[in-house]
Amino acid sequence: MKRENIRFKSQGLECAGWYYKAGTKGKFSCVVLGHGFGGVKEARLDVYAEAFAKAGYNALAFDYRHFGESEGEPRQILDIKKQHQDWHAAIAFARNQEGVEPGKIILWGSSFAGGHVIPVAIKDGKIAAVISQVPNLDGLATARTNGVVQALKLSLAAGRDMLRAVRGKNPYYIPITGEPGDLAAMTAPGARDAVEKLFPDDFEPNEDVAARIILHAPLYSPGKLAHKMAMPWLIQAAEHDAVTPVKPAFKAAAKAPKSKLLTYKCGHFDVYLAPLFEQVIQDQVTFLKNNVY
Repeated sequence: MKRENIRFKSQGLECAGWYYKAGTKGKFSCVVLGHGFGGVKEARLDVYAEAFAKAGYNALAFDYRHFGESEGEPRQILDIKKQHQDWHAAIAFARNQEGVEPGKIILWGSSFAGGHVIPVAIKDGKIAAVISQVPNLDGLATARTNGVVQALKLSLAAGRDMLRAVRGKNPYYIPITGEPGDLAAMTAPGARDAVEKLFPDDFEPNEDVAARIILHAPLYSPGKLAHKMAMPWLIQAAEHDAVTPVKPAFKAAAKAPKSKLLTYKCGHFDVYLAPLFEQVIQDQVTFLKNNVY
């Protein structure tokens, strides 16, 4: 599947992305894809985008500012407000592409971005459909998965990072994933090994994130806006998710008038990889075929 390297501006800085054309003449829907906590497009966003393109949809996968191939200094700064801005910039770019029907933009977000797509879609007001894969919907519920001792360690690291920021120093970084007991943002059993499997063998990801996000993530609960999700919304949740708990997905789906909730007997990262990936992506394509023409 042919893809084009693209760049678009978000608040004056460039975001890098990949654009996939549906491969046929005319104007078609476009799926805009953004990754989760510290994620970059190389972590299998290409396989999702390719699947959508083969199904007849244009697709655009992008890196947030401060991550991957996008601009932004210091590196690895996860700022929720900035990432929302990047989503809106990506949507605007997609709408202006030849071959894209402006009124048929679809948002696809996984994990942390599975929550982002909710306020972004609501604010935009013209999104045709939304897909939230193993989404972060309740920040406090997600934070509780770390346990009290780990939460304290992470809070101290975040405070250290904030203090460095006030003093104009470089960020204090923590690993995005680690083993249980490590000082890392995600320490669910098997998380580190699972994330490593998402990347191509020849790709070396930056595996750290500025610790300051730990102070903000527990207060971020986009699932509370579910009642405002007027467009078709697919929520795909993992029943054994130790990163983004499944209960908030049931609550959100019950409040959204056009939601469809699918659950899978798996953990958080299993949806990205074979053998479950094939079922997950097929469910997404089927959802789009039934809701976005």
